[in-house]
Amino acid sequence: MTQELAGKVAAITGAASGIGLACAKRLLAAGARVVLVDRDREALARVTEPLGPEAIPLVVDLADAASVTGMMPQILERAGELDIFHANAGAYVGGPVSDGDPDAWDRMLHLNINAVFRSIHAVLPHMIARKTGDIIVTSSIAGIVPVVWEPIYTASKHAVQAFVHTLRRQVIPHGLRVGAVLPGPVVTALIADWPQEKLEAERARGGLIEAEEVAEAVHFMLTRPRNVTIRDLVILPQSTDL
Repeated sequence: MTQELAGKVAAITGAASGIGLACAKRLLAAGARVVLVDRDREALARVTEPLGPEAIPLVVDLADAASVTGMMPQILERAGELDIFHANAGAYVGGPVSDGDPDAWDRMLHLNINAVFRSIHAVLPHMIARKTGDIIVTSSIAGIVPVVWEPIYTASKHAVQAFVHTLRRQVIPHGLRVGAVLPGPVVTALIADWPQEKLEAERARGGLIEAEEVAEAVHFMLTRPRNVTIRDLVILPQSTDL
């Protein structure tokens, strides 16, 4: 892989596993220095050690406002600057509303919406001052196609889409780009409760995509000429009902 991102510093939330980890590996291979942000200290240590010195672990609990406030100063202390911020961390709750757990909804909505907004807010002053930067948000196909079996999750991703589209226009004068990657079903911890036979059956019929394929799309978004913004990049498995 060519070093298109050499000299760049990226920070990725939810980076200890799944899409976040796949994106970290992809950006490291493209020459970037990457701050892997996650609340799981042990998992961060485990995944960053084999990635080398350009992979920097940073423990942040995105559900805690004080922890998010301390995120950007620590990124600057350890990496000096920030060129790319990928708000990737999220959670999933599906099922009928009538059978749902509103407390579980609140936890998911806080992570999928409030923590995304707050973490992006934390990095904006630095990027605006430098007149350059890329912000990527991991959204979902559910952000543009209401998915009947996951109404609360769908609502959270619609909120993310509205934020991406409006923030993007606000920060254009500052030289910043804002975009969302919108995958369909991805093999990550979000579907860890699927029975193994269901997982294998979906893989066999082409109904799932891998985290590495999402990472490839993010890499594509980040390496467009500066006058080009990929606002929304939808990635679906070949066989899908969506």
